[in-house]
Amino acid sequence: MLYDGTDFCFSKEYHLHIVDRVGGGDSFGAGLIYALLNDYNTKDEIEFAVAASALKHSIEGDFNRISDAEVQKLAGGDASGRVLLRRSVSLMYDAVLILCIPTL
Repeated sequence: MLYDGTDFCFSKEYHLHIVDRVGGGDSFGAGLIYALLNDYNTKDEIEFAVAASALKHSIEGDFNRISDAEVQKLAGGDASGRVLLRRSVSLMYDAVLILCIPTL
């Protein structure tokens, strides 16, 4: 979930086989920063960040070898086979991530 000071935006839910958790949080942060710097709207910011993190979990090691195009593809709803996109929203979560982005 991403809160921009006005709206709450939720990302898609992904189910994946985790190859390596190392770097998943860093990939999320990097994806969010990338989206913010490229003037994505709030919904697209959270989608891009979560997709970058989900894809990183499918790669061994601490370096995310995923291209911008691959993240865009997954964030747009086109799962590559590494990650399964869950179409329905579940109200039960193991963890909830809340980010607040203040408006300037």
